[in-house]
Amino acid sequence: MAQRRQHQRAAKTGTPYPEALAAFGERVRLIAPDQWDTPTPCTDWSVRDLVNHLTGEQLWVPELLMGATIAEVGSRFDGDVLGPDPVAAWTAAADAAKHAFAVPRATELTVHLSFADVSGQYYLDQLTADLVIHTWDLAEGIRQRTRLPADLVDFALGEYAGYGDLSGSGLFDAPLPVPDGASPQTRLLALTGRRHRP
Repeated sequence: MAQRRQHQRAAKTGTPYPEALAAFGERVRLIAPDQWDTPTPCTDWSVRDLVNHLTGEQLWVPELLMGATIAEVGSRFDGDVLGPDPVAAWTAAADAAKHAFAVPRATELTVHLSFADVSGQYYLDQLTADLVIHTWDLAEGIRQRTRLPADLVDFALGEYAGYGDLSGSGLFDAPLPVPDGASPQTRLLALTGRRHRP
């Protein structure tokens, strides 16, 4: 997840977090039994690693929205959080996170992240953008060509464009050039160091 951006957007409703959860979950349910160990565009991450990462992120949500610090949560969500039924683990974590953010004024809470105390809105926006780009990664890993929903692409593009050169975080490859008139999805992928496979 991208870090250290000054969050300029005022707290608002409308961040498409439920839609991003649903889009990723739809791809999780498409994973064939022999695809969990296949590679993804994320260096060193298999399909299972990627789903584990996103599931772990959602497990943190209720804890952080209740005011817990990183130190207080500790290593509870380290390692494998998928267990023998990865689809069920993802679904339970996603549902719990969605319900946590549905609590009135959740976006106004203070969340203690590893690098700073931020608003719930900042946290929500980061989670949403991360889900969007990893939905494409997962689709690529399971060889499903994916045109992401336009509203999710537009949201993530707006978020990531505000971070500057994402490769400086060590979490992304260097951005790629795009032709004039490239689609928003192509620009989003290029901004995060990704390219459509042939």
